[in-house]
Amino acid sequence: MSSLDFLPFICKACSGVFCLEHRSRDSHACPVVDVEKEVHVSGGSTSYPCTFEDCKGKELLPVICPHCKKHFCLAHRHQDDHKCEKLETTKPRMAATQELVQKIVESKKALPPSKGRKGAKNAATAAKVALMKLKLHAAGDKGLPQTERTYFNVLLPKEGKDASLPMFFCTKWSVGKVVDYAASLASLKNNNNILTAKKLRLCHPQTGEALRMDDTLLSLLAHPESPLYNGGNVILEYLDNDCSGLEDTSAYI
Repeated sequence: MSSLDFLPFICKACSGVFCLEHRSRDSHACPVVDVEKEVHVSGGSTSYPCTFEDCKGKELLPVICPHCKKHFCLAHRHQDDHKCEKLETTKPRMAATQELVQKIVESKKALPPSKGRKGAKNAATAAKVALMKLKLHAAGDKGLPQTERTYFNVLLPKEGKDASLPMFFCTKWSVGKVVDYAASLASLKNNNNILTAKKLRLCHPQTGEALRMDDTLLSLLAHPESPLYNGGNVILEYLDNDCSGLEDTSAYI
């Protein structure tokens, strides 16, 4: 904003606040496509041309990408089809990490190799069966009420004598307390109080990302996009201080 005005101007398209000099959409390079300018009227009928490269396609009704706000024909309506500038692509490093996590899970025989999607109903049934099995053998504080218990199949570091162990924890505990308790149950060296030592961290069972130590199990389980669920897997691993997850792909090859 190059000057101050007593009455600021709000762009109706992008909702930005501008001064008198930059109140027009052209002067502030408004990122929102002007629908009215793109509408073509021919022979009494209205059409909306596709903005993808050299495409000549038109639609009788507007087809606007909710991400970049531009018009497209039906053939180019998806982000991948029109090379959307707002498209979030998976980073190669993240893809490699996801592959590593899958290798860890399968190597410890915590889950059978994936054979494709079988539907939400089968997945829910499998989760219930896994939870029932964990409850039969899981180690934990027997004094915890059943209503406060959360069961996990904990995939342990390669330094441990076991590949994985079923455990249960209090849903009110922080991730840090879960790590300490799991380490004691699995007889693992825990140097989390030593600044320069490798730290035991609880990691995301799909991406390998280390979970925040101050988050509680209750908050993680309640999150709609959380990878954690009662009866599922978690990965316990030693990470360097500057590591945010399972990034060393050579560790399990």
